[in-house]
Amino acid sequence: MTLYPNLILDALKNVRYPGNGKDIVSLGMVEDDIRIDGDKVSFSLIFDRPTDPFIRSVVRAAETALITFISKDVDVKDRIAVKFRQAAPEKKPELLPGVKNIVGISSGKGGVGKSTVSINLAVALAARGYRVGLLDADIFGPSMPKMFGVEDEPLYMESHDGRDWIDPVEKYGVRMLSIGFLVDKEKPVLWRGGMASNALKQLISDAWWGDLDYFLIDMPPGTSDIHLTLVQTLAMTGIVVVTTPQEVALADARKGVAMFTDSKVNVPVLGIVENMAWFTPEDHPDERYYIFGRDGGVRLAEKEGVRLLAQIPLVMGIRERSDDGNPVACELSGDASAAGPEALAFGRLADNVVHAVADRNATLPPSRKVETNS
Repeated sequence: MTLYPNLILDALKNVRYPGNGKDIVSLGMVEDDIRIDGDKVSFSLIFDRPTDPFIRSVVRAAETALITFISKDVDVKDRIAVKFRQAAPEKKPELLPGVKNIVGISSGKGGVGKSTVSINLAVALAARGYRVGLLDADIFGPSMPKMFGVEDEPLYMESHDGRDWIDPVEKYGVRMLSIGFLVDKEKPVLWRGGMASNALKQLISDAWWGDLDYFLIDMPPGTSDIHLTLVQTLAMTGIVVVTTPQEVALADARKGVAMFTDSKVNVPVLGIVENMAWFTPEDHPDERYYIFGRDGGVRLAEKEGVRLLAQIPLVMGIRERSDDGNPVACELSGDASAAGPEALAFGRLADNVVHAVADRNATLPPSRKVETNS
């Protein structure tokens, strides 16, 4: 008797899958790999999962069907292979779908004014008319609630798309969240790295950030697993590195640049901010005293081949305004001509970040471009 594939398929149509009573051919369980060598027949049966309780019984039924409906001479014993369908990977919901640009503000060490730069950059961008969000990712030293003057502000939940979300606090046109709202401000946060990373993920994924032009992340100082969590969780547009001019700070800033440009991380550095670039007495705005050294950030930017985004002076008013919850960049939201030199410095920083983001997006392939309103 001559065997051919359609004859095999016709016989296998008599085999019913016990789970639903349909024949295994119409269910697509017989793979298109039927091989015939004389009386020897081999093929594969496809099941959804390895734990299917009917695998053995279906294989035996298929062997019996060929012998019963074709010929007892068909040699099929132990020639039926079992395969499993590969489940399509579960599509995870996109994080922050309404956010156009995600910018991290980082520093190699603490004490260089990274949070002060972050909050004033956020306020300056909002004063320029952009929709801005700010995440305080410094889990162990959250400072944003105080610098916004909202330390005692409660967090509320709001309903969107059939679920409840954390509603970020909004002030000065900036939507902001910090772990500082959820912990005792008088006590240290004694968490291991995994707990801190999970808390950070919740502030990102469980908050209703809405539509934003810029989502700024004030990162913890140094290089840690929290930085890796952020770059692995979010599609970062780029990083702004903050340093002061002295060599100790510059050495750590170089490490920060190296971390983000490493091939395993691969997040572009938008530029360097040299904070506390010089001391200027408020009563003598034209005087400059280079207390921490001169142009260290300038040299770092040149060496690393990135932009110098701004040089911010060391002025007592910047610190006082931050401590009072009234950032100096708030002056930009009114009559810009009345803004002081410190506020104007942050305004230039905001403009330069907008341009750096626009240039960064212009270098991306079309499918990876991130929108910007610049």
